[in-house]
Amino acid sequence: MCGIVGFTGRQQAAPILLDGLEKLEYRGYDSAGIAVAQEGAAGYGGAARGAQSGSRQTAGAARPEAQGERPEGSGAGSTEPSIEIVKAKGRLKVLREMTDDGRSVPGTCGIGHTRWATHGEPSVVNSHPHYAKNKRVAVVHNGIIENYQEIRDRLTKEGFSFLSETDTESVAHLLDKYYAGNPIEAISKVMFRVRGSYALGILFADRPGEIYAVRKDSPLIVGRSDQGNFIASDVPAILKYTRDVCFIPNLEIVKLTAAEIHFYNVDQEEVEETFSAINWDTEAAEKGGFAHFMLKEIYEQPKAVRDTVSPRISEGHVNLEELGMSREELAKVSRIQMVACGSAYHVCMTAKYMVEQTARVPVDVDLASEFRYRNPVMEKDTLVVVVSQSGETADSLAALREAKKLGYRVLGIVNVVGSSIAREADSVFYTWAGPEISVATTKAYSTQLAAVYLLAIGLGRAKGVIGEAAEKEMTAELLRLPEKIERILEEKERIQWFANKFSHSKDIFFIGRGLDYASSLEGSLKLKEISYIHSEAYAAGELKHGTISLIEDGILVVGVATQKSLFEKLISNMVEVKSRGAYVLGVTSYGNYSMEDVANYTIYVPKTMECFAASLTVVPLQLLAYYVALGKGLDVDKPRNLAKSVTVE
Repeated sequence: MCGIVGFTGRQQAAPILLDGLEKLEYRGYDSAGIAVAQEGAAGYGGAARGAQSGSRQTAGAARPEAQGERPEGSGAGSTEPSIEIVKAKGRLKVLREMTDDGRSVPGTCGIGHTRWATHGEPSVVNSHPHYAKNKRVAVVHNGIIENYQEIRDRLTKEGFSFLSETDTESVAHLLDKYYAGNPIEAISKVMFRVRGSYALGILFADRPGEIYAVRKDSPLIVGRSDQGNFIASDVPAILKYTRDVCFIPNLEIVKLTAAEIHFYNVDQEEVEETFSAINWDTEAAEKGGFAHFMLKEIYEQPKAVRDTVSPRISEGHVNLEELGMSREELAKVSRIQMVACGSAYHVCMTAKYMVEQTARVPVDVDLASEFRYRNPVMEKDTLVVVVSQSGETADSLAALREAKKLGYRVLGIVNVVGSSIAREADSVFYTWAGPEISVATTKAYSTQLAAVYLLAIGLGRAKGVIGEAAEKEMTAELLRLPEKIERILEEKERIQWFANKFSHSKDIFFIGRGLDYASSLEGSLKLKEISYIHSEAYAAGELKHGTISLIEDGILVVGVATQKSLFEKLISNMVEVKSRGAYVLGVTSYGNYSMEDVANYTIYVPKTMECFAASLTVVPLQLLAYYVALGKGLDVDKPRNLAKSVTVE
């Protein structure tokens, strides 16, 4: 759940590493570090560098954990090939200050890392990169080594000394143990001896100009350019330098030099891999004048939904040819099993209502972390649908593999081309949201909704549940959704005004029924993850079964009501909480003006077909969460304890 960047080429590496790590800040981190290979420090003017290093060490001497460190003997003054490591606790700006924006750590080959603590507290010692014995190997790592304690105990008995509490340091020492001049051989041996997930960037001191990388179940990409070659956890880190990338296949090793890239399997045999072009605009990964990525991405939703929907609709018909399933095969689907985590799980909840109503196919929805362990019982013709923005979510990927092991066809709905879920699923439905940087998903969520709408309509047609006229009516309304989202965004000032009144709330509840309950789940999650306000969403009919005891004077309850058949029931639930002192915010469609008889404040969204209402009601809920967090002065894009791509269990 951290960030990795590596570069070897013609330019100085450290400034590129820091720039790349900055682009990965959205993934969440608590410390950062870089390691740069040097072919003899004397050639770089070691005395000057030593003075700079000393000034930084002096600045951090009184409180070393608050600043950072440059390990003693890490290159200054040496004429032998070496690896210099500089790392710091806290934000990347600390590391930038220590290294003069990378200028004081010369060398054209290096690796960098932002750490999100799993083993050991956030500290300089526990931050990456980690040295091996004699400092001849340096490693950065994303993932979790499950048997690290066993490795650590064995290596300690063999004379290896450990400085940190991390699982990563055990990998560094293990590499050192097996290294006898052949990096590929050493890495291969380590792969056979560690259990868990990992993406590793590795430097060997006696192999200057070379970076080695390997992955198992954690994302890692390779990029190439005329100026040099790269590794990274995600595309935004290197988009400024190259668009020519390869998503490293699972259990493969990569060797990078300034001019060449070679791939090897676990048996140390060289293999060929293909590169693909990333078509994102560079500006897509920048704020573009917005205060935060989250607000920018909320405003990008109309385009993202349009880009996802438009290519799949032709003359009023949904085209699902990309799934590689004929109409006859779709018609044979007897049940759908949806699996996801977080916001993607809420998409699946919406899909359950949509698919069952439109195609009359029963849908089960599971959290990926539960599905993979419950030994599921499914019918023969079940289609398993795995939804993930990154395509690398650890639990979702494990669920996919479990489903395939059981013999079921898997459809992946993902946003990242070439990601693990995209490669391993039998069929892929891409959501064209572009890069999403803010930890709290907005536009990716909206494109996932659009994808499940298209899937539901395609299934409904294949099974003969809906006719041609109904299909054309639904697709026409789908194409109008982007314009309706834009209309909601034009009213953001009303939402901002309301949010400012409740930015210091301690508890907020969301209620809804049917599809509106699914929207309430997402609204509640958005609020809690970026504002840190305790928030829960409930199916409104469940309030009286215990939860209503928590309602007291002044507490905010958000009621979402767009379903005509359920509107009056939801209004009754709102009356129940209001009579107990709650302040009620209503979210409903234009025309439902009786909402104002109950709600203290009402937000209206444009009318649409009820099955698509979730795409509209979620927008004011996103804005509510954003402005509440903004009112509290919080870091909206990088909420505490969270990471964008959850690649560990």
